[in-house]
Amino acid sequence: MSVTTKELVKHRREVADLQQRIKNRRLQVMGLYGTPIAALLTALAWPGLKIFFWLNANMPSAINYTLCGLLLFLVVATAAQVAAEFFLDPSPWRDDETPVKDLKLDLELAEEQRILEARRLTPPAPERQASYKERVPGEIARLRRESRHYRRVHLFMQWILFISSAAISAVTAWYDPPQPAKGVLIALGFTVTVITAAAGYFKPRERAFNLQQTADNMEQHATALDLGIAPYTEIDDKLNLASFATTVEALRAEQRMREQQLDQPQQGQQEVI
Repeated sequence: MSVTTKELVKHRREVADLQQRIKNRRLQVMGLYGTPIAALLTALAWPGLKIFFWLNANMPSAINYTLCGLLLFLVVATAAQVAAEFFLDPSPWRDDETPVKDLKLDLELAEEQRILEARRLTPPAPERQASYKERVPGEIARLRRESRHYRRVHLFMQWILFISSAAISAVTAWYDPPQPAKGVLIALGFTVTVITAAAGYFKPRERAFNLQQTADNMEQHATALDLGIAPYTEIDDKLNLASFATTVEALRAEQRMREQQLDQPQQGQQEVI
């Protein structure tokens, strides 16, 4: 690995580490302040339930035990977080007593330094294009993975629609009059309506098809480049790499445009088309 690559990787790791530290610190702060608030609300809810529901009777033991256990857990969690934040040395928390805004500032400075170093150490265009070619298989795998995800979501929605629609007819035919199954019919009708609306809004089938099509096109061009067949038949590999990078970026831009069109309402899609 060249010195240039090592420096760029070092800066990328520093940026990624700061991003993860910011996420961890946000969770720590949320727990530090949210846990005692939850304990206080639990303590207030206990007598509130007694007053509103069991004023002249004893509260069920199960509710008492549940609230007691929850309150005990929240108190212990609060004490542990306060100790980790202010009293333990060394603290199990990496950024104890560090505001999130300070970490964000460090991240901005690290990203700025990475940009400056990348500008100073940027390799020539042919090397960047060769590196880009090696990243394409990972992009193809990501597109296929997302395509499979949306395809599964679409199939799951369709099966729910099939089962719910069939169940509505079955329950209606089984009960005559349908009053005993009114709740079941309402639930099934609600499920069918929600799934139909969600499928029409999120369009998982169309997203899966677009992602799969883009992945197939990118894989076709990558294979053509490796085999040296049309449209990458130039003698100079630099020209082939430049043409390949241009084509793949055009495919990715077309995929992003399709995603934007799917996110627009039907009337907006017609106007775009």
